[in-house]
Amino acid sequence: MKILGIAGYSGSGKTTLIEKVVPVLVREGLRISLVKHAHHEFDVDQPGKDSYRHRHAGCSEVLVSSSKRWALMHELRGAPEPSLQEQLKHLSPCDLVIVEGYKAEPFAKIEVHRRSGHTPLLYPDDPHVVAVATDEPLDTKLPQVDVDDAEAVAHFIILHLGLNRARLVR
Repeated sequence: MKILGIAGYSGSGKTTLIEKVVPVLVREGLRISLVKHAHHEFDVDQPGKDSYRHRHAGCSEVLVSSSKRWALMHELRGAPEPSLQEQLKHLSPCDLVIVEGYKAEPFAKIEVHRRSGHTPLLYPDDPHVVAVATDEPLDTKLPQVDVDDAEAVAHFIILHLGLNRARLVR
């Protein structure tokens, strides 16, 4: 599996870019998965649901399954947070894992930067940034892609990672 991060500060448009790029990559025949690092107290379950009640009763893991999807919830119960590499082992094989978050980890990333964000750039201090998706020209030798052009970002990803299975031709 190839891994590529989408990194940037909160509010830069990482999630919006991902939700526009993923359908382009999927249309081109790639199987895409995603790992998102969330805040400490996130929960995908809902109070009152059986699965929620089972977890709160003390189950270490609860797997909920239906004809449409399944989800495994694992309670750390004080254990250390698993690393990105440990979490990747849980995914089924795919062509590309997009990682949102884990910006301090050493893997290739596209930085998302918007002029209106008024935030510092990551790439001067992060040697793993391989391109910047932005809405303004930057003084860098890194490739720059229009953050609002999902096709161009997808094309960069395909070329950069050598995902030659994809049918995207420009």
